[in-house]
Formats: sequence, structure tokens, C-alpha cells
Amino acid sequence: MMSHLVDEAAKKVGSTPLLVNIVSKRVRQLNSGHKPMVTVTGRMGLADVALTEIIEGKLTHEAKPKEGQ
Repeated sequence: MMSHLVDEAAKKVGSTPLLVNIVSKRVRQLNSGHKPMVTVTGRMGLADVALTEIIEGKLTHEAKPKEGQ
């Protein structure tokens, strides 16, 4: 995993635990056959693909409302 991608994606998401969850879910999707939403180059691993998707704004997240709100 390329550290500069982690840094850039963390700026977009704002929360490290949330970033980990988003990337983990997307890696599982890519492993199960989903197509990347970005151009894959060279030695990009699946986590790098997911991070690049976040950086380019192609992979987003929605906050779930907390219980009782």
C-alpha cells in the first residue's frame, strides 16, 4: 500500500477508522469481481485502487444516523 495514497485519502475521509472500513469493504468487493472505477497501473494493489477511488471522488461514504436521532 502506497503511503502517499493513504495520506491523501485520509484528508478526504477525515477519520482513520472510517477510512480503514471503507477501504476494507471496497477491497472485498474488488476481490469478488467488481470492476475498478479508476485506471489500474503497474504495481497497484487492491487497497491502492480503493484509496485512489476515494482520492478521485469516485468512492464515497454516507454517515449512518445514530440510534435515537
